[in-house]
Amino acid sequence: MKTINLRSLILTVLMGGLIPFTGNSQEKLYQDQFPLRDISLLDGPFKRARDLNLKVLLQYDVDRLLAPYRKEAGLPKKAETYPNWDGLDGHVGGHYLSALAMNYAATGNAECKRRMEYMIKELRECQEANAKNNTQWGRGYVGGFPNSARLWSAFKKGDLSIYNSAWAPFYNLHKMYAGLRDAWLYADNKEAKDMFLKFCDWGIDITAGLSDEQMERMLNMEHGGMNEMFADAYQMTKDNKYLMAAKRYSHRQFLDPLSKGVDNLDNRHANTQIPKFIGFGRVGELSGDEQYAKAASFSWETITQNRSLAFGGNSRREHFPSETSAFDYLLVTDGPETCNTYNMLKLTEDLFREQPEAKYMDYYERATFNHIRSTQHPEHGGYVYFTSARPRQHRKYSAPNKAMWCCVGTGMENHGKYNQMVFSHSGDKLFLNLFMASQLSWKEKGVEIKQETAFPLEEQTKLTVTKGKAKFNLLVRYPGWVKEGALKILINGKAFNYSAQPSSYVSINREWKKGDRVELVLPMRNTIERMPDVPDYVAIMHGPILLGAKAGTEDMGSLVAGEGRFDQYTGGKMLPIDKAPIIIDDNIENIGDKLVPVEGKPLHFKLNVATKNPLENMVLEPFHQIHDSRYMIYWLALNERRYERYSDSLSKTEEKRLALDRRTVDKVNTGEQQPETDHKMQSKNSRTGNNFDEMYREAGNEGYFSYDLVTNSETDLKLYVRYWGAEWGTRKFDIYIDDKKLITENNTDRWNQSQFQDVEYSIPNAMLQGKENVRVKFQALPNSTAGAVYYVRLVREK
Repeated sequence: MKTINLRSLILTVLMGGLIPFTGNSQEKLYQDQFPLRDISLLDGPFKRARDLNLKVLLQYDVDRLLAPYRKEAGLPKKAETYPNWDGLDGHVGGHYLSALAMNYAATGNAECKRRMEYMIKELRECQEANAKNNTQWGRGYVGGFPNSARLWSAFKKGDLSIYNSAWAPFYNLHKMYAGLRDAWLYADNKEAKDMFLKFCDWGIDITAGLSDEQMERMLNMEHGGMNEMFADAYQMTKDNKYLMAAKRYSHRQFLDPLSKGVDNLDNRHANTQIPKFIGFGRVGELSGDEQYAKAASFSWETITQNRSLAFGGNSRREHFPSETSAFDYLLVTDGPETCNTYNMLKLTEDLFREQPEAKYMDYYERATFNHIRSTQHPEHGGYVYFTSARPRQHRKYSAPNKAMWCCVGTGMENHGKYNQMVFSHSGDKLFLNLFMASQLSWKEKGVEIKQETAFPLEEQTKLTVTKGKAKFNLLVRYPGWVKEGALKILINGKAFNYSAQPSSYVSINREWKKGDRVELVLPMRNTIERMPDVPDYVAIMHGPILLGAKAGTEDMGSLVAGEGRFDQYTGGKMLPIDKAPIIIDDNIENIGDKLVPVEGKPLHFKLNVATKNPLENMVLEPFHQIHDSRYMIYWLALNERRYERYSDSLSKTEEKRLALDRRTVDKVNTGEQQPETDHKMQSKNSRTGNNFDEMYREAGNEGYFSYDLVTNSETDLKLYVRYWGAEWGTRKFDIYIDDKKLITENNTDRWNQSQFQDVEYSIPNAMLQGKENVRVKFQALPNSTAGAVYYVRLVREK
C-alpha cells in the first residue's frame, strides 16, 4: 500500500477505472440534497480543479496516514507517521478518508474506492485492538491521538489535567468521526457506519462520569464538530441517546448568547467555534429545538455580515477580530484561514436545507468562487492555509506528503465536492443554486438536466432537459449581485416574466419535457465593498468575483512549504502598506464605473482613476487566478482632501518619533547583538526573534533578561517599553529597577490588536537618585513569559 505505480495512477485517473455506484446514504442523512453521484461536473474550471485534486490525493501514502492509529492501538508498525504538526497525529487521515469517499461518489474512481476500503479495513483492526488492549477505556475507539492510553484513562476518571495540557484531542478525533461517517454517507459503506456508531458510543461512555460543569470546561478546548457527529448518529438510528449526547457536547458558552442574538465572538479562535455552530444547526434541525436553530442562524448572520472579507473568508491570526482590531486584516500575513470557509460552507448548506433562501447561496457562491477556488495551486495542486488581505502580500502552498496542516485536510475535501450544491430539491421543487457546467440526474422524477455555462467568463447559463418528462417547480436563483429587473429569463426562446427581487428565487412551475430550455442572462456589474470596520479600504467586485492585481514577485521566499512546524507562514519581506497603491477619487462608491475592460482578456480591467504609488502595468483580474505573486485585493481609497490629511498624519507620525528621540536618555534595541552587548545584557531562558522587521527578546521558564542603562544622574525619568499587542499565551512578569520591583505586568490578552503598544512606567526618584546607571530587568513569573520586549528606553517626562 505504500507505493503506487505512477503509470497505473495516471491510467486510473485519466482513462477510466470507474466503478458504478448505487448507494443512497446521502439522501438518508440530508434528504433535500442530491447525492454527489447525481450531479456531474462538465468540462470547465471546477471539473479541472477536482481532477487535479484527485491526482494530488493519490500521491499520499495511506499507510503513513494510518500509522498513528496503529501505534495507539498497539499494532505493529507498517510505515513511519508523517512529521509536522506533532500532537495532532491522525487528523489528516480522517480528512483523507472523507476525500476518498467524496471523490469516489463524484467520479466512480476505482483507486479512491480501493484506498477507502483499505483504510476502513485497517481502522477496523485498530478499533478491535483498542477494545482488546485498552479494556478500561478503549472499546469503540478509533483515534490516532498521541499517548491515547495515558490521556483517556485519566479523562474517564474525571482527571482533565492531561487533556488540558494536550493539543485539542477531540478536534483530532472529530476528523476520523467525520471520515467514517462520510465513507457511509457518500460511498454507502456499511462497515464504516458500524464503526462510526461504535466510536460514538465510545464518546458517550468516556464522558459519562463527567459533571455538566466538567463537560463545559472540557468544551473550552477546540473539539471540532463533535455535537454534529452525535446529531448525525441520531438521524441514522433514531436512538435518543445520540441526540442527548449532541446536546451534552454543545458548548453553552456560545449556545446561550448566540440563541439570543448576542455576538460574543470577539477575539475568539474562529475555527474552534464554527464547527460548534454546525452542530447547533443539526441539533435544531433534527430536534426542533429553537434555541439551537437560532444560535446557528445568528452565528451565520454575524459572521457573514460583520466578520467576513470580500472573498468570503474570515479571521486574522486565526481569531475573529473585534471592531477596534479589524485593522489587523491589513497588518498580518496570517489572514483568513481556509478551514474557516470550509466550515462556513457546511453551516450554509445545513441552514439552506432548513430555510432555502437565496442569501445562503449568494454567500456560498462568493466563498466557493473566490476563496476555496483560489486556495488550490493551478499547476501542482498545493493547498493554502492563510489568505492575507495585507496589501502586496503573497501566499504559500503545501506539497504532498510534507505539510500536514488543518487546511491541507480540509483542502483535500474542498475540491472534491464543488458539485454538491449546484442543484438541490425539496418535494417537487428543484433549486438551481450555482452557475456551473453540470449534469443533473433527478432519479425520483426520471429527468436529466444539463447546465451549460462558462460563468463567470460569460454572463449567462442555459438549462436543457435532456431526458424524461415531469411536472415540477424550477426555482432559479436571482443573485444579489444582479440589479433589480436586470435578470432575463427565456423559456424555449420566449421571455418569462417574473416579480422576484435580487437575492431571491424565481419560480417556474410547469410540465417539463425533453428538449425544454431555460436561458438566464446574468448581467455582471462592477462594485466596491468596504472592509468591515475599516471603511477606507475597499475591494473591487465584478458580480460575485473579487478582482485583484498582481503586485510583483520580489523577495517572497519559498512558495512551497516543507515539513517545518510553521512552514504554513509565508517567508520573504513584508512590504510597507503606506507604500502600496492608494486610489484617489471624489466618488469612491462609483469606482466600479471607471474600470475599462482589457480587450481579449475576459474579466481583466484597467482602473481608470488617479492612484498614488501605482503598480507597474496595473491590471485587475479575478483574484482566484493570481498565484505565485504578491497581490492587492483591498485598496486604501480616499478623496483628494482626505488624502492630504492622510499625508499629514504620516508627517505627524514622523514628528512624534523625533519628539521621542529628544526625550530619550538611553535606549537599547532588544534582540540586536551590538546594542545588547553595549548595555551589558544578562539573561536566562531567553530568546530573540523578529516581528514586522523589529527584533524582540523574551524569557520563559522563570527566566529573565536585563540591561544596564545610563541615567546621566537624572531623575524624573520613565521606563518606556514597546510590546506587541497580539501575543499568544500567558504574559505575566515583574519589572525591576536594580533589585527593586517597579511593577508586576500582565499583557495576557491585554490588547488583542496586531500593533505595537508603547507603555510608559514612572520610576520613583528613590530608585534613581545618586545613580549614573540602572539595571532594568524583566523576570518571567511561573508558567509564563516575560515580554516580548521590542525596545527599552529611559525617557524624560517631557
